[in-house]
Amino acid sequence: MGKIYMQDIVKKSVAFLTLGCKVNTYETDAMKELFLAAGFEEKEFSDKADVYVINTCTVTNIADRKSRQMLHKAKKNNPDSVVIAVGCYVQAAKEALEIDEAIDLVIGNDNKANIIEILEQYYIDNNQNEFWIDLSQNREYEELTIGSAGEKTRAYIKVQDGCNQFCSYCIIPFTRGRVRSRKLEDVIGEVTKLVAAGYKEVVLTGIHLSSYGIDFEEKKGLLDLIIAVSEIEGLERIRLGSLEPRVITEEFVDVLSKNKKFCPHFHLSMQSGCDETLKRMNRRYTAAEFYEKCELIYKWFDRPAITTDVIVGFPGETEEEFNTTKEFVQKVKFAQMHVFKYSKRKGTRAEVMENQVDEQVKHARSTELIAIERKMRKEYQQQFKGSTESVLIEEEVTIDGVKYQIGHNERYLKLAIISDTDYTNEIIEVTVGENITDDLLLCEIII
Repeated sequence: MGKIYMQDIVKKSVAFLTLGCKVNTYETDAMKELFLAAGFEEKEFSDKADVYVINTCTVTNIADRKSRQMLHKAKKNNPDSVVIAVGCYVQAAKEALEIDEAIDLVIGNDNKANIIEILEQYYIDNNQNEFWIDLSQNREYEELTIGSAGEKTRAYIKVQDGCNQFCSYCIIPFTRGRVRSRKLEDVIGEVTKLVAAGYKEVVLTGIHLSSYGIDFEEKKGLLDLIIAVSEIEGLERIRLGSLEPRVITEEFVDVLSKNKKFCPHFHLSMQSGCDETLKRMNRRYTAAEFYEKCELIYKWFDRPAITTDVIVGFPGETEEEFNTTKEFVQKVKFAQMHVFKYSKRKGTRAEVMENQVDEQVKHARSTELIAIERKMRKEYQQQFKGSTESVLIEEEVTIDGVKYQIGHNERYLKLAIISDTDYTNEIIEVTVGENITDDLLLCEIII
């Protein structure tokens, strides 16, 4: 591509929209910095802009539909704009997007770092509009970086991409490719820069975070990364994204329990508490193995927050299997649980499985499990009533006419204070009181 820079053509505006996961959020933040460095003016997505960048999601058919809707909404906002579709939906449905007249540029995963150069070339010769890479082949990690994040106090750091698991309900290994880990020194450099910018907490995240480092020649895994990040001066907290149970070992929790910066919040992706269902899902553990991992966490940490995801109504899930899951989640005593009704995803093995579950049955099971989740969450919260906690204040929210400053403790318990002093981005000591809402507790500041 020629050395023609965007600011040499005309000063333009750009708007962004992110759909999907925290990895997508990170990548949008990185692309945003590339546009701003090229001289673009950022606008809200609802505004009229010269360029719209929609970072798409394809985790469900509903996500596909939402991605299409937002791409068409962008073109409606400004028919003369350049609408750029990037991300996972592009990777899954590029043929359909290429013939969609609302979309001008199609940029798949592992090409986001080149978005400015691609757009420059498009302005010169708009005949080429597809920049898609076959991710089924082994590739290196695509380096994207951020100097700031959308949240003012907590920064999500992408350290890994891709997945080798091939769960029967999931399209992500096909849209993100195989596991690719970010170099440890690059992660350290970015976190150091963010801490210097004022961030006190980082969340290490990825498409399959537990696989971090398996593609390295040297034996450096997730635990090594956490230890290295924790040595950065000025960083107060390290939190982890979603984990697979296999990463939880005696050494892993032993070492982390002694690390003062590590937040004892473990989001272990479970999906089902029934072995038969797990096998059909191609999850590579049993319910008993999952429980052993939870027991390890409880052994090494005081009141750890163990949270999870559960899919109800997966093909073939009988009432007996659902009851097994229901009993299992109560045995684990999750601090919080996200409940999802199974949704068919085109291109996955689960889409064509026999014994698809009726939507009404899915709804009933979801309702029942959500009620259990609320009870478990309440029981977990009760353990903190009257205790002293450290809370990182993140934002101000008005509830029923009252202004609260809200943040989280290390275990991701959502806490609120009332104060005339602005404590945003400060870690303060509080005494935990009663609930304001189901997931928010009122606290008093300890002077």
